[in-house]
Amino acid sequence: MKITMIGTGYVGLVSGACFADFGHDVVCVDKDADKIAAIESGKMPIFEPGLDQLVGSNAAAGRLTFTTDLAAGVKGADAIFIAVGTPSRRGDGHADLSYVYAAATEIVEALDAPAVIVTKSTVPVGTGDEVERIARDLKPDLDIQVVSNPEFLREGAAIGDFKRPDRVVVGTTGSDRAIAVMRQIYRPLSLNQAPLMFTGRRTAELIKYAANAFLATKITFINEMADLCEAVGAEVQDVSRGIGLDNRIGSKFLHAGPGYGGSCFPKDTLALVKTGQDYDTPIRIVETVVQVNDLRKRAMGRKIVKALGGDARGKTVALLGLTFKPNTDDMRDAPSLAIVLALEDAGAKVVAYDPEGMDVAAPMMPGVTMVRDAYEAAAGADALVLVTEWDAFRALDLKRLAASMVQPVLVDLRNIYPVAEATEAGFTVSRVGGTGN
Repeated sequence: MKITMIGTGYVGLVSGACFADFGHDVVCVDKDADKIAAIESGKMPIFEPGLDQLVGSNAAAGRLTFTTDLAAGVKGADAIFIAVGTPSRRGDGHADLSYVYAAATEIVEALDAPAVIVTKSTVPVGTGDEVERIARDLKPDLDIQVVSNPEFLREGAAIGDFKRPDRVVVGTTGSDRAIAVMRQIYRPLSLNQAPLMFTGRRTAELIKYAANAFLATKITFINEMADLCEAVGAEVQDVSRGIGLDNRIGSKFLHAGPGYGGSCFPKDTLALVKTGQDYDTPIRIVETVVQVNDLRKRAMGRKIVKALGGDARGKTVALLGLTFKPNTDDMRDAPSLAIVLALEDAGAKVVAYDPEGMDVAAPMMPGVTMVRDAYEAAAGADALVLVTEWDAFRALDLKRLAASMVQPVLVDLRNIYPVAEATEAGFTVSRVGGTGN
């Protein structure tokens, strides 16, 4: 089948490359000519393990092409996927749908044959209805079906998630043609026995938000349990394991840390809260999750200052990890941003190292000195802070790190190192939700 992907951001590029790898003919469209040229030359706009090889091999095979010409890109397409950004709107926190509606308008204007328009972007309930209205107003005599097909990709593991999904959700208004097209597009996944779940369009739109809000709630819950553990002398890792072994709860997303960030959870929880308010059905749990998570990030900065004896002025703090999670260069709403601000407000000098995120992070934290590795970061520092659990930070030479520091203070915000091991290496340890605080 011929598929057109509008947008070559995280979702669009990964989805387009994976569809091409399934054997479909895929055209990726983006208005940014420089981005298209970079991709065609093999330079990816994001860091995602394996993406450059996947794009390169399918482009070489002729199944994956790129263009800035939307009209040419949609010509003859069986399905056109909208995968543009839906950032939080300034002022009210609603998802900004201007890019979605602009793309829908251009697509419909360019169509001259029946097609299926698929919203892959994360959009609030009712967005598909508006896209359908745009299509009906512009081309009332053309059979254009509008489908919701939310993505459930984890940054850093997106290719595997796309090819071996827990489920594929497709929301339609019951059109047999739209259902048949979507079945054909996802037919290659039948080999992996991936559930293809058909629902109403509004239901599919809500499933995405509900899923992210639930996961964000699990993260926030265990973070609050971590605070309680510190107060009562319990160990949050054991609490997490003890409840996670209950298969009704599950162990995933029960790892205490500095709070969630990234491109999805912050904006999607906020958008769901606003949707609930608009429909006079407030979602109090998610409202609290948003508030608690925002406060937690800066609280981690105060935790570091406390580990320094309550005074950080004139001291050097070394951060290991800046991105919101490992295996990505995404800095959107990363806890490190709030931590850096809190430390700078306390008068500390901050140095940092991240395996992939420093180029993106540098303009966002101009006062931070970026260095080449963990050992350079630690040299002469008063505190070493593990912010992001990159694999490169899991087997560091702790004795070497401690010996190079002015004060061997380790603040482990991801609980990577056992307290006994770090203490033996010479560190005074502060952790999240347990002993050593």
